[in-house]
Amino acid sequence: MALVLPLVYPILDSAYLPHLGRVAFLDRLGQSLADADVRLLEYRNKPGSDAAVLADACQLRAAMPHTTLILDDRVDVALAAGFNGVHVDAGDLPVAVARALMDSEAVIGTSASSEEQLTAAMESPADYIAFGPVFPTTTKQTAASPIGLEGVRRYRSLAGPGAKLVAAAGITLETAPAILEAGADSVAVSAAIFHRPEPAAEFKRWIALLGDSVR
Repeated sequence: MALVLPLVYPILDSAYLPHLGRVAFLDRLGQSLADADVRLLEYRNKPGSDAAVLADACQLRAAMPHTTLILDDRVDVALAAGFNGVHVDAGDLPVAVARALMDSEAVIGTSASSEEQLTAAMESPADYIAFGPVFPTTTKQTAASPIGLEGVRRYRSLAGPGAKLVAAAGITLETAPAILEAGADSVAVSAAIFHRPEPAAEFKRWIALLGDSVR
């Protein structure tokens, strides 16, 4: 599909969610993010059971009916919850298999933490490629070294103008403009938004700085 990629790609990690009052929390959070005009959101729950991830995903879907929702890893759960797509990495289902299982309009993303992985991802039917880490991060476990702004420029040069590239890991409101200027189409943000007391208000701060345009 022709993906319209927002400049800010929020990733909601399950570590942010409370164990008690989770349903009500997700309902309030989802509605506030939808009201803040979050157009695309990824939900990531690495340790959760299929049943637990499905429950969270269904709650988000109900709270954000018009938002493009992406689920990390689990194609079957994404389909069951009515999500718009999945993000699959090494060790998950291959991009081509995820594409075959979901409908033709589904958004399929993948990741690259090396130039070799970037080349392989570009040969797949992925709609976008998340790459990094750009800077050190504590949100996502990775053994790859940060690539910095020069790495962003290198990845853009290797990918060419047609690929949709999402820069990920360690990105802050202060560093995001330079990352976009260096060639990323979007910045994926988790802790910098969801560790704030009011994530929706923080998302609005990002949009106010970066602009509401899409690529």
